[in-house]
Amino acid sequence: MVQKNIQIEKEKQRSDELLLNILPEEVAEELKSKGSAEAQLMDEVTVLFTDFKGFTQISEKLSPTELVNEIHTCFKAFDNIISKHNIEKIKTIGDSYMCAGGLPVTNATNAVDVLNAAIEIQQFMQEHLQIRKKENKEPFEIRIGVHTGPVVSGIVGVKKFAYDIWGDTVNTASRMESNSESGKINISNDTYTLIKDQFSCQYRG
Repeated sequence: MVQKNIQIEKEKQRSDELLLNILPEEVAEELKSKGSAEAQLMDEVTVLFTDFKGFTQISEKLSPTELVNEIHTCFKAFDNIISKHNIEKIKTIGDSYMCAGGLPVTNATNAVDVLNAAIEIQQFMQEHLQIRKKENKEPFEIRIGVHTGPVVSGIVGVKKFAYDIWGDTVNTASRMESNSESGKINISNDTYTLIKDQFSCQYRG
């Protein structure tokens, strides 16, 4: 009986760990206790998007294994960086990486947190680019976009359900990324007003 209880406890711990790998802790706890999680309107969230410049062309020159390994190397580094800055990973879509600060628990530092993470991601990619150049490998260069504003957050789906966010803030952050220069961090005016005293920025017009 004792052995069975230990096994049950181990299985419960494993399922909890898997759930926390998919959902923010607060959302996971709500889901476990209530069987569902309420959608939330968050007034101030800072969203970050990245993608790789010329990814389609680069992917045609790499083997499937090398391509997946390269994306995994980069995204694993991004995961570690954002974890240090209290930022929630939302999802990856192909070569795009999306995360957000200020949810599911609101905080006043989300814009600064995300900018600090963005700079670390930028630095990692600069170093990684130099390594690939020395090895005569296809260069992976990144674009980063950031915007701050309100979002709706919640869980969608039944199979492979996911924690996601919606709203114009997400669309604007994506546009910030697509209009960014390679190797640069492009931020909106809304984000700039929150971080201007702590970071040196250049107006782009």
